[in-house]
Amino acid sequence: MKQARSERRVSPWLRATLGLLVTAVLVSTLAALGSGQQDDKAFKGLSMNLGNLSRLSHAKTRSVSPENFTGEKGKAGMSIDGPAKNAARDLGQGWKVSPYVRINPKETFVIADVKGQGAIQQIWLTPAGNWRFAIIRFYWDGETEPSIECPVGDFFASGWGQYAQVSSLPVCVNPGSAFNCYWEMPFRKGFKVTLENIAEDKFTVYYQINYTETEVPADAAYFHAQFRRVNPLPYKRVYTILDGVKGWGHYVGTYMAWGVNNNGWWGEGEIKFYLDGDKEFPTICGTGTEDYFCGSYDFDAKAPDGSIQYHEFTTPYCGLPQVIRGDGHYQVQQRFGLYRWHIMDPIRFDQNLKVTIQALGWMSGGRYLPLQDDIASVGYWYQQEPHAPFPKLPEKDKLEII
Repeated sequence: MKQARSERRVSPWLRATLGLLVTAVLVSTLAALGSGQQDDKAFKGLSMNLGNLSRLSHAKTRSVSPENFTGEKGKAGMSIDGPAKNAARDLGQGWKVSPYVRINPKETFVIADVKGQGAIQQIWLTPAGNWRFAIIRFYWDGETEPSIECPVGDFFASGWGQYAQVSSLPVCVNPGSAFNCYWEMPFRKGFKVTLENIAEDKFTVYYQINYTETEVPADAAYFHAQFRRVNPLPYKRVYTILDGVKGWGHYVGTYMAWGVNNNGWWGEGEIKFYLDGDKEFPTICGTGTEDYFCGSYDFDAKAPDGSIQYHEFTTPYCGLPQVIRGDGHYQVQQRFGLYRWHIMDPIRFDQNLKVTIQALGWMSGGRYLPLQDDIASVGYWYQQEPHAPFPKLPEKDKLEII
């Protein structure tokens, strides 16, 4: 009986001790697991926004410019024979010897050639020359066909060769020809960017491509942009913004440079998105051109003098930043620049994508008038590689703004 009572007195102590040991083991195990999970989920420095700006990351910040064509660490500002060497002759190496490049006529210049894994996060570029005659191309992971091919002005929502302020999230244009974009552009093996000068004169460009070296998630797609231009649009034909896209991805934006060849309102046409095998009829159909670009009623507003005028606007996701009204002399046509970014509402597709827009005005009797306008566009999207080859870029005379 004494032995039994002794065992009963000891058992609670043993139970408590064992409980503490088990708890300590569990806490230690969970901490180790948590540490491993934290390493696996460490912030990679991508998809930046104010909500994650305070988070630390081991991603490496790099930059390509005429002072460092490859973005290598500790290799910037070393030029001794750049185009501004004469201006720096009293100061020497490290004193702004190579701030820009000059591209000869009919020459293609490699403005960036980077190896590694990461993402482009910001581009600043300012060209001195004809924006429509400078073709920018991006190649991801050693591909031979470009994923981006556009006249440089159109790529930065400036298709008419004239400055207009653009204040949007992924693209901003500032005085006097400062092109900026913030589209995130992932790459896994590297990227190359070229600029072709198809003009008869030299082309000067200053630029900075800021990127990060980091691990890219498996579900991160590649950025694409394709330019098209038709002048004039054939009668009763729809304008094609994008076609022949094959693969898995999502459409993220449209820029249009629209030149009107008739009097009257020009934007009654509907935009249509044909998704994943749609044939005669699309899955998504808009209600009018100004509606798609998030305006209404012809973009009209009352001016200070009481007249009704087009009213420019530029906002984070959409805008009509440019209205060229003509001067009544040689510049007689009205021309418009419009953008619509599908950042909060990407158009997702699994297999293929086609995007078209109608050009419609009005004629007598309240009837629609199929227009024959001068229309250029850039479609922007992300998709898995490989991508389908782009249609051949129009020749120089068909690119020219006339």
